[in-house]
Amino acid sequence: MSEWKARRFWTTVTLRAAEGGVEILLDDRQLLTPNKHRLILPTERLARALAAEWEAQQGTIDPRTMPLTRAANSAVEKVAPQAEGVAAMLAEYGGTDLLCYRATEPELLIARQAADWDPLIDWAATHLRAPLRITHGVIPVDQDPAALARLRAQIDALDLYGLTALHDLVTIPGSLVLGLAVVAGRIDGAEAHRLSRIDEDFQIERWGGDDEAREAAEGRRMAIEWAERLWMLSRPD
Repeated sequence: MSEWKARRFWTTVTLRAAEGGVEILLDDRQLLTPNKHRLILPTERLARALAAEWEAQQGTIDPRTMPLTRAANSAVEKVAPQAEGVAAMLAEYGGTDLLCYRATEPELLIARQAADWDPLIDWAATHLRAPLRITHGVIPVDQDPAALARLRAQIDALDLYGLTALHDLVTIPGSLVLGLAVVAGRIDGAEAHRLSRIDEDFQIERWGGDDEAREAAEGRRMAIEWAERLWMLSRPD
Protein backbone atom coordinates (compact mmCIF):
# COMPACT_ATOMS: atom_id res chain seq x y z
CA MET A 1 0.00 0.00 0.00
CA SER A 2 1.51 3.33 -1.04
CA GLU A 3 1.93 6.12 1.51
CA TRP A 4 -0.54 8.99 1.17
CA LYS A 5 1.11 12.31 0.43
CA ALA A 6 -0.44 15.76 0.41
CA ARG A 7 -0.76 17.36 -3.00
CA ARG A 8 -0.99 20.98 -4.09
CA PHE A 9 -4.61 22.09 -3.77
CA TRP A 10 -4.21 25.84 -4.25
CA THR A 11 -3.80 28.11 -7.24
CA THR A 12 -2.43 31.32 -5.74
CA VAL A 13 -0.26 32.22 -2.76
CA THR A 14 -0.79 35.69 -1.29
CA LEU A 15 0.05 37.65 1.85
CA ARG A 16 -2.27 39.47 4.21
CA ALA A 17 -1.54 41.80 7.09
CA ALA A 18 -2.52 40.34 10.45
CA GLU A 19 -2.29 41.38 14.06
CA GLY A 20 1.33 40.82 15.04
CA GLY A 21 2.69 40.39 11.52
CA VAL A 22 1.84 38.85 8.17
CA GLU A 23 -0.01 35.66 7.27
CA ILE A 24 -0.04 33.55 4.11
CA LEU A 25 -3.15 32.61 2.16
CA LEU A 26 -3.37 29.60 -0.12
CA ASP A 27 -6.18 30.87 -2.33
CA ASP A 28 -8.57 32.01 0.43
CA ARG A 29 -7.38 29.56 3.08
CA GLN A 30 -5.14 30.76 5.88
CA LEU A 31 -1.91 28.80 6.20
CA LEU A 32 -1.80 26.92 9.51
CA THR A 33 0.85 24.82 11.21
CA PRO A 34 0.50 21.01 11.03
CA ASN A 35 -1.34 21.08 14.38
CA LYS A 36 -3.67 23.81 13.13
CA HIS A 37 -2.12 26.76 14.92
CA ARG A 38 -2.31 30.13 13.24
CA LEU A 39 0.96 31.00 11.52
CA ILE A 40 1.76 34.70 11.81
CA LEU A 41 5.16 35.72 10.47
CA PRO A 42 6.88 38.68 12.15
CA THR A 43 8.10 40.35 8.94
CA GLU A 44 6.96 40.64 5.36
CA ARG A 45 10.37 39.43 4.18
CA LEU A 46 10.01 36.16 6.05
CA ALA A 47 6.41 35.78 4.90
CA ARG A 48 7.47 36.25 1.28
CA ALA A 49 10.20 33.66 1.67
CA LEU A 50 7.71 31.14 3.04
CA ALA A 51 5.23 32.02 0.32
CA ALA A 52 7.91 31.29 -2.28
CA GLU A 53 8.39 27.81 -0.79
CA TRP A 54 4.66 27.12 -1.11
CA GLU A 55 4.50 28.57 -4.61
CA ALA A 56 7.34 26.29 -5.69
CA GLN A 57 5.44 23.14 -4.73
CA GLN A 58 4.18 21.28 -7.78
CA GLY A 59 2.09 18.13 -7.46
CA THR A 60 3.11 16.38 -4.24
CA ILE A 61 4.11 18.67 -1.37
CA ASP A 62 7.68 17.97 -0.27
CA PRO A 63 8.44 19.40 3.21
CA ARG A 64 12.15 18.72 2.63
CA THR A 65 12.17 21.61 0.15
CA MET A 66 10.53 23.98 2.66
CA PRO A 67 13.12 24.62 5.39
CA LEU A 68 11.76 28.03 6.38
CA THR A 69 8.22 26.70 6.64
CA ARG A 70 9.44 23.86 8.84
CA ALA A 71 11.34 26.35 11.02
CA ALA A 72 8.29 28.61 11.37
CA ASN A 73 6.16 25.61 12.33
CA SER A 74 8.75 24.65 14.94
CA ALA A 75 8.78 28.19 16.33
CA VAL A 76 5.02 28.08 16.91
CA GLU A 77 4.53 24.47 17.93
CA LYS A 78 7.78 23.52 19.68
CA VAL A 79 9.71 26.59 20.80
CA ALA A 80 6.89 28.90 21.92
CA PRO A 81 5.36 26.44 24.44
CA GLN A 82 8.73 25.82 26.10
CA ALA A 83 10.73 28.96 25.37
CA GLU A 84 12.21 29.10 28.88
CA GLY A 85 13.41 25.50 28.60
CA VAL A 86 14.93 26.11 25.18
CA ALA A 87 16.75 29.21 26.43
CA ALA A 88 18.07 27.32 29.45
CA MET A 89 19.28 24.46 27.27
CA LEU A 90 21.13 26.81 24.93
CA ALA A 91 22.66 28.66 27.87
CA GLU A 92 24.20 25.39 29.08
CA TYR A 93 26.38 25.33 25.97
CA GLY A 94 28.23 28.34 27.36
CA GLY A 95 29.55 26.23 30.21
CA THR A 96 30.99 23.61 27.87
CA ASP A 97 31.58 25.67 24.77
CA LEU A 98 33.44 23.91 21.96
CA LEU A 99 35.83 26.83 21.55
CA CYS A 100 37.06 26.46 25.14
CA TYR A 101 38.23 22.86 24.76
CA ARG A 102 41.53 22.62 22.93
CA ALA A 103 43.66 19.77 21.70
CA THR A 104 46.78 18.68 23.59
CA GLU A 105 48.50 17.55 20.38
CA PRO A 106 49.67 17.76 17.65
CA GLU A 107 51.11 21.24 17.58
CA LEU A 108 49.62 22.02 14.16
CA LEU A 109 46.07 21.39 15.40
CA ILE A 110 46.72 23.37 18.58
CA ALA A 111 47.92 26.27 16.44
CA ARG A 112 44.90 26.10 14.13
CA GLN A 113 42.46 26.12 17.01
CA ALA A 114 44.19 29.09 18.58
CA ALA A 115 44.34 31.04 15.34
CA ASP A 116 40.68 30.51 14.48
CA TRP A 117 39.01 30.28 17.88
CA ASP A 118 40.91 32.83 19.97
CA PRO A 119 39.47 35.83 18.07
CA LEU A 120 35.93 34.70 18.94
CA ILE A 121 36.83 34.01 22.56
CA ASP A 122 38.27 37.55 22.64
CA TRP A 123 35.10 38.87 20.98
CA ALA A 124 32.92 37.22 23.62
CA ALA A 125 35.08 38.76 26.35
CA THR A 126 34.99 42.28 24.94
CA HIS A 127 31.71 42.55 23.00
CA LEU A 128 29.55 40.36 25.23
CA ARG A 129 31.53 41.02 28.43
CA ALA A 130 31.71 37.26 28.92
CA PRO A 131 35.33 36.10 29.30
CA LEU A 132 35.54 32.31 29.05
CA ARG A 133 38.30 30.08 30.34
CA ILE A 134 40.17 27.78 27.97
CA THR A 135 41.35 24.28 28.81
CA HIS A 136 43.32 21.63 26.97
CA GLY A 137 42.01 18.10 26.79
CA VAL A 138 38.66 16.86 28.07
CA ILE A 139 38.96 17.85 31.74
CA PRO A 140 36.00 20.17 32.47
CA VAL A 141 36.70 23.78 33.27
CA ASP A 142 34.37 25.87 35.44
CA GLN A 143 33.30 29.12 33.83
CA ASP A 144 32.72 32.38 35.66
CA PRO A 145 29.01 32.50 36.64
CA ALA A 146 28.92 36.21 35.79
CA ALA A 147 30.17 35.49 32.27
CA LEU A 148 27.57 32.73 31.84
CA ALA A 149 24.86 35.09 33.08
CA ARG A 150 25.81 37.65 30.44
CA LEU A 151 25.64 34.96 27.74
CA ARG A 152 22.21 33.94 29.04
CA ALA A 153 21.11 37.58 28.84
CA GLN A 154 21.93 37.54 25.13
CA ILE A 155 19.61 34.57 24.69
CA ASP A 156 16.83 36.06 26.80
CA ALA A 157 16.85 39.20 24.65
CA LEU A 158 15.75 37.24 21.56
CA ASP A 159 12.21 37.01 20.27
CA LEU A 160 10.52 33.73 19.31
CA TYR A 161 12.00 33.47 15.83
CA GLY A 162 15.41 34.60 17.04
CA LEU A 163 15.37 31.87 19.67
CA THR A 164 14.31 29.33 17.05
CA ALA A 165 17.15 30.35 14.75
CA LEU A 166 19.68 30.36 17.58
CA HIS A 167 18.71 26.81 18.50
CA ASP A 168 20.26 25.39 15.33
CA LEU A 169 23.06 27.96 15.27
CA VAL A 170 24.19 26.65 18.67
CA THR A 171 23.27 22.97 18.81
CA ILE A 172 24.61 21.98 15.38
CA PRO A 173 28.14 23.42 15.82
CA GLY A 174 28.07 22.78 19.58
CA SER A 175 29.00 26.31 20.56
CA LEU A 176 27.02 29.15 22.11
CA VAL A 177 29.77 31.59 21.16
CA LEU A 178 29.53 30.61 17.49
CA GLY A 179 25.75 30.94 17.50
CA LEU A 180 25.79 34.35 19.15
CA ALA A 181 28.54 35.48 16.76
CA VAL A 182 26.30 34.66 13.79
CA VAL A 183 23.35 36.47 15.38
CA ALA A 184 25.56 39.51 16.02
CA GLY A 185 26.92 39.50 12.45
CA ARG A 186 30.45 38.79 13.66
CA ILE A 187 30.64 35.72 11.36
CA ASP A 188 28.27 34.08 8.90
CA GLY A 189 26.77 30.61 9.02
CA ALA A 190 29.28 29.06 6.65
CA GLU A 191 32.15 30.31 8.80
CA ALA A 192 30.47 29.00 11.96
CA HIS A 193 30.26 25.58 10.35
CA ARG A 194 33.92 25.71 9.28
CA LEU A 195 35.08 26.75 12.72
CA SER A 196 33.10 23.96 14.35
CA ARG A 197 34.87 21.40 12.15
CA ILE A 198 38.51 22.27 12.71
CA ASP A 199 39.17 19.00 14.53
CA GLU A 200 37.27 16.88 11.99
CA ASP A 201 38.84 18.54 8.99
CA PHE A 202 42.29 18.11 10.49
CA GLN A 203 41.67 14.39 10.89
CA ILE A 204 40.38 14.13 7.32
CA GLU A 205 43.57 15.80 6.07
CA ARG A 206 45.62 13.20 7.87
CA TRP A 207 43.57 10.06 7.37
CA GLY A 208 41.05 10.83 4.64
CA GLY A 209 37.27 10.98 4.72
CA ASP A 210 34.30 9.13 3.30
CA ASP A 211 31.21 10.04 1.32
CA GLU A 212 28.79 9.41 4.18
CA ALA A 213 30.66 11.76 6.50
CA ARG A 214 30.92 14.42 3.80
CA GLU A 215 27.17 14.18 3.14
CA ALA A 216 26.40 14.51 6.86
CA ALA A 217 28.70 17.53 7.14
CA GLU A 218 27.04 19.16 4.15
CA GLY A 219 23.65 18.63 5.73
CA ARG A 220 24.81 20.34 8.91
CA ARG A 221 26.25 23.24 6.94
CA MET A 222 22.98 23.76 5.09
CA ALA A 223 20.98 23.59 8.33
CA ILE A 224 23.19 26.26 9.91
CA GLU A 225 22.83 28.51 6.87
CA TRP A 226 19.05 28.11 6.82
CA ALA A 227 18.96 29.03 10.52
CA GLU A 228 21.02 32.10 9.69
CA ARG A 229 18.55 33.01 6.96
CA LEU A 230 15.62 32.56 9.35
CA TRP A 231 17.35 34.95 11.74
CA MET A 232 17.99 37.58 9.07
CA LEU A 233 14.52 37.42 7.50
CA SER A 234 12.75 37.59 10.86
CA ARG A 235 14.46 40.84 11.86
CA PRO A 236 12.28 43.97 11.69
CA ASP A 237 12.07 45.44 8.19
